[in-house]
Amino acid sequence: MNHQPSTHAPAVPADSPDMNAVVGSHDLLLVTLDTLRFDVAEELAAAGRIPHLAAHLPGGRWERRHSPGSFTYASHQAILAGFLPTPASPDGPHPRLFAARFAGSESTAPRTWVFDAPDLPGALAAAGYRTVCVGGVGFFNKQGPLGSVLPGLFQESHWSPEMGVPSPTSFEEQVARAERVAAEQPAGQPLFLFVNVSALHQPNWFHLPGATREHGDSRASHAAALEYVDAHIGRLFAAMSARRPCFAIVCSDHGTAYGEDGYTGHRIGHEVVWTVPYAHFTLPASTPPSATPAEETA
Repeated sequence: MNHQPSTHAPAVPADSPDMNAVVGSHDLLLVTLDTLRFDVAEELAAAGRIPHLAAHLPGGRWERRHSPGSFTYASHQAILAGFLPTPASPDGPHPRLFAARFAGSESTAPRTWVFDAPDLPGALAAAGYRTVCVGGVGFFNKQGPLGSVLPGLFQESHWSPEMGVPSPTSFEEQVARAERVAAEQPAGQPLFLFVNVSALHQPNWFHLPGATREHGDSRASHAAALEYVDAHIGRLFAAMSARRPCFAIVCSDHGTAYGEDGYTGHRIGHEVVWTVPYAHFTLPASTPPSATPAEETA
């Protein structure tokens, strides 16, 4: 099938960032809050229960979007090719931040960073970035061929059982690793850091005070897991903005069901699975660049 250039250019929002200016000048952070439901994320932001995240959300609110996949592997294959969750409004096509060069793409706009590679990590590596994955759920554990596909897209990848789904301190372990990655980053090289946060994924009952394994997972423990993540995510943002400005994308890859219409889990076509929270924003550099010799003697 021959794809002809699109004649329908996407309308670009006035506040849409020019990714051609961002790439190369900013560090990049992509955080997927694995399995986070939009309704839970929205409720907690409105109730002031996730203050560290809400402080960076445009207007203090999540954007409602649709996931490109109903479970982790499918969604991340799309996300890491530049297909971030799509705005949940019918006025598309919606311009994308990143896109592989593809004739006929209706979501590639002038402010889109267009690359000639099959995936975003590979494209950013070719553009001079150090690309690092800090994994969470099993599709990033590198314990078999399938669990090695996604982390294999990056120059470096990190995972340990302490970062995995059953760990009550998974996000703290991930943040500690991310802090080390950022601290080791060469001064003159930009960094693309990807973190797949496992804390929201089942089992998450241990994040709800007073809950036991017999209680099982619930919408309430899902919310408690997001509060746990919020308590530590400020350290991640600080680490990624210590050297230069950082363009951050924080989103879910898919939601999950807790009994709605009889469904439990994900990899199903239910509204709570397909609808996800999304935000992107710039973290200003917390430390100004070192003065040049000319500036020091001026």
